[in-house]
Amino acid sequence: MQPENPDRPSADGADPVVGGPVVDGPAGDGRGAGGPIVAGVDGIDGGRDEPEGQRRTGRSGWSGLSRRVRTLLVAGPLFVVLLVLAATVPVPYVILSPGPTYNTLGSYQDNGAQQDIIVINGRDTNTVTGNLNMTTVSVTTGHITAAQALVGWLKGDETVVPRASVYPPGQSEAQVNAQNTQAFAESQDSATAAALCELGYPNGFGVVRVDPTLGANGVLRPGDMIVSIDGASADSADKLSALLTKATPGQVVTVGVTRDGQAQSLSIKLSPPAAGATGARLGITVTTGCLAPFEVDLGLGDQIGGPSAGLMFALGIMDKVGPTDITGGRFIAGTGEITADGKVLPIGGIQLKMIAARRAGATVFLAPQANCSDVRGAIPRGLDVISVATLHDAVTDLANLRAGAPVPHC
Repeated sequence: MQPENPDRPSADGADPVVGGPVVDGPAGDGRGAGGPIVAGVDGIDGGRDEPEGQRRTGRSGWSGLSRRVRTLLVAGPLFVVLLVLAATVPVPYVILSPGPTYNTLGSYQDNGAQQDIIVINGRDTNTVTGNLNMTTVSVTTGHITAAQALVGWLKGDETVVPRASVYPPGQSEAQVNAQNTQAFAESQDSATAAALCELGYPNGFGVVRVDPTLGANGVLRPGDMIVSIDGASADSADKLSALLTKATPGQVVTVGVTRDGQAQSLSIKLSPPAAGATGARLGITVTTGCLAPFEVDLGLGDQIGGPSAGLMFALGIMDKVGPTDITGGRFIAGTGEITADGKVLPIGGIQLKMIAARRAGATVFLAPQANCSDVRGAIPRGLDVISVATLHDAVTDLANLRAGAPVPHC
């Protein structure tokens, strides 16, 4: 095998061979059998004497270093520079990871006080057991470095995605967060409507909330269906708004409603309009949907964004006011956007949400049917994932699960 540097001495201290091979012969006379002396073992170089100044010396400085050492000296500083850049320079990515889960049947911290997530006003609620946890995904933004992104790619419980997929170009982080907050509020409205319809409350245009500081307080109730104002039809949001825009604050009007299936006429003194509006107002929140004789207030709006909690909110409402024990004492978690008519729509980040659910202690997870392709192969051990397409499906499947009957899985 050839040495890396031919000028280096051999391992036994002898000079390298510069002629033919060394042959056998007495070491004392340096002779070979029938051939010239080509090397010795005691520093004798062919028996020739050379002037001191002409003797060969080893290389010094850079040229005297091995190729490996020279490579390390060049690559080392470059590696350090790249390491510093990877640890400090931000990259256009965000890291997604399993977020906190919230039991919709429980409470949360709101400005230092413990508040129920689902509040029912105007009727008693059931004693509930078990969990109906909504799940979230945490987004790490800000100063994400290449090193952090690489670690996220390598970890099994994090996902690294382009920042533009979460915060589209042209929109600030604050704008996107505001949109997500709005989507969360809308999902709560849809969840309430879907739950009340699934519970069988009548469908129509009417009152869902009464402002305790305005004229309708103590007169109108949640669940009242609006029919008319002073004899003019007011059975839709557009009609009601048009009549109130022409009215005067302090004016007393007769509001025709249907309450508990009976027609009633009620007198209300109109209140001043909201800031920037004209006309007058009754002091109610109205909707077109299923109307219950109680108010539903849902929390967490200042802490979470996006529409994916709708299914679990709807189930939580039903468990608190409905005739059926939804959980049967189980720890159930899930996700899914919901429409006012009870359809369950797909969402993003479901693999991370399943991890979050299992870490929190869930054994059952409700997944939108349209997300099943994302679920397969990514289910944490110990988690039973049930596929649902509607709120009715979810209620039915959970009842079958309690009874030991088959349920659909992803």
